Amino acid sequence: MKERIYLFDTTLRDGQQTPGIDFSVEDKIAIAAMLDEFGIDYVEGGYPGANPTDTAFFSEKRTSQAAFVAFGMTKRAGVSVSNDPGIAGLLQAKSDAICFVAKSWDYHVAVALGCTNEENLECIAESVKAAGGAGKEAIVDCEHFFDGFKANPAYALACAKTAYESGARWVVLCDTNGGAQPPEVRAIVEAVIAAGVPGRCLGIHAHNDTGQAVANSLAAVEAGARQIQGTLNGIGERCGNANLVTLIPTLALKSAYNTRFETAIDEERLLNLTRLSHAFDELLNRSPDHQMPYVGASAFATKAGIHASALIKDPRTYEHVPPESVGNFRKVMVSDQGGKANFINALKRRGIIVAKDDPKLDLLISIVKERESIGYAYEGADASFELLARRTLGTIPEFFIIEGFRVMIERRFDSLGRVKIVSEAVVKITIDGQTLMSVADAEGPVNALDLALRKDFGKYQHEIDDLVLADFKVRILNGGTEAITRVLIESTDSDGVRWWTVGVSENIIDASFQALMDSVIYKLMKNRQLAGKIAAE
Repeated sequence: MKERIYLFDTTLRDGQQTPGIDFSVEDKIAIAAMLDEFGIDYVEGGYPGANPTDTAFFSEKRTSQAAFVAFGMTKRAGVSVSNDPGIAGLLQAKSDAICFVAKSWDYHVAVALGCTNEENLECIAESVKAAGGAGKEAIVDCEHFFDGFKANPAYALACAKTAYESGARWVVLCDTNGGAQPPEVRAIVEAVIAAGVPGRCLGIHAHNDTGQAVANSLAAVEAGARQIQGTLNGIGERCGNANLVTLIPTLALKSAYNTRFETAIDEERLLNLTRLSHAFDELLNRSPDHQMPYVGASAFATKAGIHASALIKDPRTYEHVPPESVGNFRKVMVSDQGGKANFINALKRRGIIVAKDDPKLDLLISIVKERESIGYAYEGADASFELLARRTLGTIPEFFIIEGFRVMIERRFDSLGRVKIVSEAVVKITIDGQTLMSVADAEGPVNALDLALRKDFGKYQHEIDDLVLADFKVRILNGGTEAITRVLIESTDSDGVRWWTVGVSENIIDASFQALMDSVIYKLMKNRQLAGKIAAE
């Protein structure tokens, strides 16, 4: 019989420590619903009483299946549980469980808490009993446990044992500074179990400061821990927390674990993993990490011709798991390293059928290789590649003609003597014989050009109203003021679909305009189901 591993998500609490992230109540409600629907066992929502957002969030229960967890400190030394306002706030929160953070390093007890080691143990015991008395499941996060164990093993173990013996369902060993190594984690977890805290009540909370949060979490499981704490996409303070989006499929798909353990995420739920990861990034208004294990756009992408040829024959040659198992898909990218089989497969997956001996295929390959030699990079701009392929094969409608554009940049002083940079763009297009001219200004020239391009698109205007430029990247390909510039634009629309386009030129404005043009044309193609799904991942 397989042993159960419980998944504890702390995105809404520890993940909120990420620089640049500040969840609103509405954000927290949406993320909690996503986690609950996906099948996470515990959703830690924050620290009620610490700030208005978390207090409002805990005014009602936010999950229907997952245990809803409030986080807070153990009671203060010298104050009874009944007179501690922090404890009162935790008990009153509409949660199923309380996760108490407790000091387990004697150095922190003396310096941070300013109390004796014995008083700290009493604080842990009384807090756990108070939660149990209120009908809530008690969880104790032993902060700095691994550092504390290395400094004073007896006291760190005393903290863990006190929590367990007082009734805590879970005693979580925290690598708060993120410096522990997998062999250390395994040995220390084994020592805690040998001291009397059973593995079925032990959890691991790892930080990623040495890039080993996932490895440390798995080491703890190997040693006997049965709860893993982590966050969506590994967000968290400093270098982040253990990434549940990586841990979950590893436990589910790797025989080293799935033959012995199981989680609440079955095969059917696992199919939603990529969607969950990308939806979370969308909510944060940031681009997904293309190289994130399992769910990234490049996780199952192959560029080299030899690899691609083998992959087409049998995906197992270069894939450690089927991409479909996590809701992702295979991508054989097109680049100057790719052979003819690579191109044929790339076109086929976009619904473009071309014979191996078709001269147009040879023409396309030569165009791609020539363009990449001057700076284009189609492996990161699938939408531009698809448009290039369809143009070469003669299958793109002529939606409009660009007659020309002009961009002016003015540097001036305002009435207060402050420097103001204003950019103005003029774009002239022809649609069905009608010439349209649009003017727009903005703080930056590319923004002005984008606004002008999409300001009046005649009969197509309603089709591009939901087009949003999600990201804009510029790379200088060689030195000097005459340098070649590559621009990569990420676009999205109200369907949640994303696509990438590229432009290259000695002029950054021209390179940007190329990428903008491809983005708009791809959107119009997509609306007519004339563009394949691969580019819009």
